[in-house]
Amino acid sequence: MKLFIADDSEVMRERIREVVLAMEGVELVGEAGDVQSSIKGILNLKPDVVILDIRMPGGNGLDVLRKVKGHPKTPLIIVLTNYPFQEYKEIATKLGAEHFFDKAIEFDEVQKVLEKMLHGKEA
Repeated sequence: MKLFIADDSEVMRERIREVVLAMEGVELVGEAGDVQSSIKGILNLKPDVVILDIRMPGGNGLDVLRKVKGHPKTPLIIVLTNYPFQEYKEIATKLGAEHFFDKAIEFDEVQKVLEKMLHGKEA
């Protein structure tokens, strides 16, 4: 499974990296810290899964969702944010995000989703 991380926090990208690189079957194909680099990386690298932050320089994760959903081979999107407001969740879901998690209390949910995908279960 090819994975891309889009988050402006180097600390958070490192934390995610540690989790996903320890998982057999997950390949980290790229990462970015701003909206434009995220869009470019996702469209060029065509990952199976994107872990996406809401707040990033150059716009926000919702802008990334708008650009990448609807393209051929659209990745599964996991929004992982410090801004878990219901309004953001509703917009992200409407734009095509499959999952929406709060970084502070639901970080472990990302690994659970990835494990289900690796084992061929519904994610």
